[in-house]
Amino acid sequence: MKTSRLKKARALISSNKAKAKPFDSLMITCEHGGNHIPARYQKLFRGQSPLLSTHRGYDIGALNVARALARRADAPLFYSTTSRLLIDLNRSLHHKAVYSEFTRELPDDERAAICVHHYAPYRLNVEAWLRSQIRLGKKVLHVSVHSFTPKLDGEVRNAEIGLLYDPKRKPEAQLAAQLFKVTKPAAKAEGWRIRRNYPYHGASDGFTTHLRQLFEPTRYMGIEIEMNQTVVEGRLGQGQMALLFSRALATLVL
Repeated sequence: MKTSRLKKARALISSNKAKAKPFDSLMITCEHGGNHIPARYQKLFRGQSPLLSTHRGYDIGALNVARALARRADAPLFYSTTSRLLIDLNRSLHHKAVYSEFTRELPDDERAAICVHHYAPYRLNVEAWLRSQIRLGKKVLHVSVHSFTPKLDGEVRNAEIGLLYDPKRKPEAQLAAQLFKVTKPAAKAEGWRIRRNYPYHGASDGFTTHLRQLFEPTRYMGIEIEMNQTVVEGRLGQGQMALLFSRALATLVL
């Protein structure tokens, strides 16, 4: 049964190869790639190593998947290994969770310094690359790679993969629907459930949401890949996820 599903998925991939792609440039990002705390702020996190090693400190497995995906797709990769508990690169500065309980009570100038040195450079570098591509008339697909804890606040998440996007942006919604279609058979063959706009909604506050405000829907499409950490906590699952999505992205067509 599993072999039959894989054959069908590969046949779908092959049938799409001759058609036109819905994007010209691909960019991979990983906002929560590590749990590093810069030396200047380590005193704030004294005794917090166990917490930093959990999903609260970083997105477990996400950076390895992002690296493998970027390598397979020959796409630029932007990533951060600074812990989200210092400052969350996937939140707007006005969001209540952009600073954690360890940093939100710091004096204004200290929080501003964190922003200047660890938040703004990352986001501005991504924006600059996008602008360079869009100035050339290219359509860009931004794939932001994340992972999620299998259980949050007592709720067990009932998916292994989530595809997050904004349904109101037609080109992005169409691309997400196609990515879902080509990914689902191979995911099912692995025993993975895949859902759209789960476990979060793609139009909620995040880096892709910010970028949508800067670029036209026909030029920028941002999709977040969310992966269950039970799958990507180990090298095998990370490799399987990277292979799954690299093959799927290679088949997206108009």
